[in-house]
Amino acid sequence: MTSSNATPVTDALRRQGEFNEAWDSIAAADAAWLESFLAMGTRPRLSGVLDPKTWELIAIAVDASCTHLYAPGVRRHIRKALDLGATPQEIMAVLEGVAVLGIHSCALGFPILADELATRTNSNTSPKEARS
Repeated sequence: MTSSNATPVTDALRRQGEFNEAWDSIAAADAAWLESFLAMGTRPRLSGVLDPKTWELIAIAVDASCTHLYAPGVRRHIRKALDLGATPQEIMAVLEGVAVLGIHSCALGFPILADELATRTNSNTSPKEARS
């Protein structure tokens, strides 16, 4: 940034329709911090290492992940990916791949359930006794 008030990355994202409205309150509170954050976040996309279509597929995965679930971003990145030649099958593969993030709930919970059921079966205790 050339001055503490300059926000070229933020301004460019707004012009391109890629600015998340949730960032408005951050911009009002600390525009310089938001500018630094956005500059860091856009660097991989702008570096040219990944082609634009691949970047959009990655962005779909991030926005659709169970820890993010940002529907406006998913929609924006799907549109851009399609514009860049992505096939519906490629986008479905991304969504199917990111869906496995939620499987960790099962990977964590099912063994605990099995242990608890085994404990109850082996000790012939009632559910109330097993919790003690």
